[in-house]
Amino acid sequence: MRALLLCSCLALLPRPGGSQPFLRLRPSPSDNLPVKDIVEHPDPEYDPKEQDLDERTLRKKLGAHFDPGFMAVAAPGNASGPAGAARGRAALPSELRRLEPGPRLRLGKKARRKVLQWLWAHTRCPVLYAWKDLGVRFWPRYIKEGNCLAERSCSLPEGMFCKPVRSVTKTFLRWHCQGWSSQKYCTWIPVQYPLIAECKCSC
Repeated sequence: MRALLLCSCLALLPRPGGSQPFLRLRPSPSDNLPVKDIVEHPDPEYDPKEQDLDERTLRKKLGAHFDPGFMAVAAPGNASGPAGAARGRAALPSELRRLEPGPRLRLGKKARRKVLQWLWAHTRCPVLYAWKDLGVRFWPRYIKEGNCLAERSCSLPEGMFCKPVRSVTKTFLRWHCQGWSSQKYCTWIPVQYPLIAECKCSC
């Protein structure tokens, strides 16, 4: 799986009395998801001002890329959980429904269903979503980011773990500055942010 991963790239800007590192966002290929927190330049001079945060203007600039299912302008609730049905109650996959016990193990229909449900509850790999604050230099500021369950093994016998196998990208606006001091130029630019879309039990 290859995905465009947002990362911080160092560039030096001259400052009185020395140089100050300025972090800029650039896309870079990577297999590591979810995206790590981006280290920002602490100077608020590089933050967008109130006039740069007009929601109507930014919605128009982002256009059809605005996805309310995965992005939010204001802080959303803290609800998080697996994609789809709750863990242990999701529909059994077809390959598991076709699984038959060995000839020495005779199970009734109800017992067989309970065994398969138990097996699925302990081996499935849902995408667990939680809202993340990207900071004032992204718009929309909040993203619903996915993670793979990694607290325990997903295989019997143990040894395999849930890992990302598919990602999707969402387009956000990134406040980007060039230059320094009063001569700098800042504007919103579109950037792609990869999100985990599917997890699978894997070595």
